[in-house]
Amino acid sequence: MTTEANNANGETGPAPGVETGVWVVLPTYDEAENLPGIVAAILEALPGATLLVVDDASPDGTGALADGLAAADPRIRVRHRAGKQGLGRAYLDGFRVALEGGATAVVQMDADWSHDPAVLPALLGPISVGEADLVIGSRYTRGGRVEGWGVGRRFISRGGSLFARIVLGLRPYDLTGGFKAWRAATLGSIPFAGIHAGGYVFQIEMTHRASRTRARVVEIPITFRDRRVGHSKMSRRIIAEALLVVLRLRAEELVARFRGRSAA
Repeated sequence: MTTEANNANGETGPAPGVETGVWVVLPTYDEAENLPGIVAAILEALPGATLLVVDDASPDGTGALADGLAAADPRIRVRHRAGKQGLGRAYLDGFRVALEGGATAVVQMDADWSHDPAVLPALLGPISVGEADLVIGSRYTRGGRVEGWGVGRRFISRGGSLFARIVLGLRPYDLTGGFKAWRAATLGSIPFAGIHAGGYVFQIEMTHRASRTRARVVEIPITFRDRRVGHSKMSRRIIAEALLVVLRLRAEELVARFRGRSAA
């Protein structure tokens, strides 16, 4: 996606209009060790993009570090939140900022190196050529894989995606992953109010809602690597919440369908 052109001063940089509408939303909580490197890698992959760091008042100083990076590079912006409110809420907040900022495409990804920034141009490719409204970086489509996880974690992740596919009747194989690119118009058409914004189930619900708007959803294979630094924020409570919300989403659809038939 990246082309280069000489500006009026003879300097080389992104050609006008290339990637200027792309926003990358990067939620952080205690990611000080990862942030400088991942930010540099993202902007190397997408030189014309806007990178929005959404920090939930990280105790390790991630927010202040992000402010320093933003002061040195106008492509970087920082959204400070009052405290830890969950990954889903951080994404929704970041999405609102990106849409209000005039984004034409919005990428969501983790800051822990589990999502490879080098894949970003490929993730945005189907959107840029008009073939997709949502692109999922998929661990479970043909060619995708996971590195660094034990059997238990693999089972939970694959099982969660399979459970949601069956219950909600969705086609994508990877419903729990968070490496996605959205056409801004599609993302903006999803009502954020009422979303059950827990981290694990948030990914399922957003894809579910997009599919119900008849969005064109494409999966591209990725290699997912376990985080380099820090600890996973997954918990049994999050997993249980995800299963319950999936069932609730299906129940809500069935009730709405029954009421529609009754009204007819």
